[in-house]
Amino acid sequence: MSIRISMFSNSSTKPQVIVTPLDVSHIQATIICAQRHGMQIRTRSGGHDYEGLSYVARVPFSIVDLFNLRQITVNVENRTAWVQAGATLGELYYTISQKTKTLGFPAGVCATVGTGGLFSGGGYGFLMRKYGLAADNIIDAHIIDVNGNLLDRKAMGEDLFWAIRGGGGASFGVIVAWKIKLVPVPSTVTVFNVARTLEENATEIIQKWQLVANKMDERIFIRVDVKKVNSSEHGKQTIQANFVSMFQGGVEELIPMVQKSLPELGLDRKDCTETSWIGSVVFANAVLLGSSVNEVTDVLLNRTQIRVNNFKGKSDYVRKPIPVDGLRGLWRLLYDDKVEDAVVQFAPYGGRMDEISESEIPFPHRSGYIFHVHYAVIWQEEGDEAARRHMNWIKKLYKYMEPYVSNSPRAAYLNYRDLDIGMNNNGYTSYHQASIWGVKYFGNNFRRLVEVKTKVDPHDFFRNEQSIPTLSKEENYYQETI
Repeated sequence: MSIRISMFSNSSTKPQVIVTPLDVSHIQATIICAQRHGMQIRTRSGGHDYEGLSYVARVPFSIVDLFNLRQITVNVENRTAWVQAGATLGELYYTISQKTKTLGFPAGVCATVGTGGLFSGGGYGFLMRKYGLAADNIIDAHIIDVNGNLLDRKAMGEDLFWAIRGGGGASFGVIVAWKIKLVPVPSTVTVFNVARTLEENATEIIQKWQLVANKMDERIFIRVDVKKVNSSEHGKQTIQANFVSMFQGGVEELIPMVQKSLPELGLDRKDCTETSWIGSVVFANAVLLGSSVNEVTDVLLNRTQIRVNNFKGKSDYVRKPIPVDGLRGLWRLLYDDKVEDAVVQFAPYGGRMDEISESEIPFPHRSGYIFHVHYAVIWQEEGDEAARRHMNWIKKLYKYMEPYVSNSPRAAYLNYRDLDIGMNNNGYTSYHQASIWGVKYFGNNFRRLVEVKTKVDPHDFFRNEQSIPTLSKEENYYQETI
C-alpha cells in the first residue's frame, strides 16, 4: 500500500503528517495510525473552512487531504449522482452539465468549495428557495468511523445519517462520498446583477426587498450584496447594493414578476441574461469572485482559490425587517476607512425552506427566518496590527447588528464557521459549555447531535475547536433519569 505523505516540523499549527489518500484503505489506515500515535485528524476537502479547522491545529495532528478522491458518477435515468468528498462544487456542477441539460443540484455558489465539508454543513445557493439545501438532497453516504469501518446509510443507521447532513461530518468520521438527488431545471433560466447606490435609492429598495424577497415565487432568488465603492463624484465614496438573481424561467415571465413585487428596483430587460442552469452557475461564481462573466464552463474545473488573503466571516439570521435607521447605521459602519474590502450579503429564505421541519436534519434555520446575513472582511496587509484592526471592525459590526437579528439563540450558519461565538477546550468539553455555540448553529438539534456523537465516537477522537462533544457518564446518567 502506498500513501503519499509530507512531513513537517513539530510546530503548533502545522501538521506532522499530510496524507493524500488514493483509496479508502489509506484513510482507514490513517485513522488507526493517528489514534495509536496520539494525533488528531483534520479532514480537508476544499480547504474553505472559515477558521482553518480543516488544516490548522494547536495540538499534534495529521491532515487527510481528499483531493485525489473526486470521482463523480451521474445516473441521469435515476436522477442521482455519487460524488466523492474531494470533488469541488465546480467539478460536480460541470460533470452534471456534461451528462444532462435538464437536471441540476442545489448547493453553493463558490466553485472551489469542497463537497465533503459543504454538504455536511448545509450548502445553500440560487436553487435553495425551490429545492432547499444540498444537505436536504442527500440520499446516501459513505463514512469511515473511528474504528476504521466503511459505512453506508444502511450500515451507519439513521441517527448517524441524520447527523452528518448538516451537523458537520468531521465530528463523526471521515466522509468519503455522498449520493445526491438531482433536481429538475428548465432549459432556460434568467440571471441579473443590478447595482444601485444610496443616491439611486438603494436603502429604499432594500427596505422593500426585506418585505417581499422571501414571499416571491420559489423559482426566484435575489441576493443583495452591500459594500463601499468609489462614487461617480471624484474622490467620494458611497454604498452600493448589488441585486444578484437567478430565475428558473425566461425573461418574459421574470420582468412582470419583479415589477409587481419589487418595482423600486426598476428592473429592465437589458439588465437580464437568459442562459442555461450551468450558465447561471458560471455567472454566480464570477459575481462572487468579482471577475468577468463568460459562458465557458471549463472555468468550474479550476480548483485554485483565486485570492489567498486575510479573511474573517460571520453570520446572522433575521426574523423581522431591519428598520431604515438600522440600515443607515450599517452603512455608516461600511464607510469606515479602517477597512477597504468588506461586504454584507442578504440571502432570502421562504419557499421550500419554510416547508422543511427544523428537525428534519441538524440545520434548523427554516420557517420564521426571512433572510440570512453573511458578513465578510478581507485585507492584504500583513501583521498583527492590521489583523486586530479588521477583526475589531467586524466584531463591532456584529455587535451593532444584535438588536436587528435573531436572539435566544442568536442563530449562526455552521459553514460560516466563527470561533468568536464559542469554542471547545483542548480536552474534555461539557455539554453545557459546548451549548454556548452549539445551539446557535443547531438550535434544538444540538442535543441529538451530542447523543449521536457519544454513541459513535465515545472517546471523542474526531474533535476540533467546534466539534460536537460527547456526554460524560454523569451527563448521560442525568439524561437517562429525567
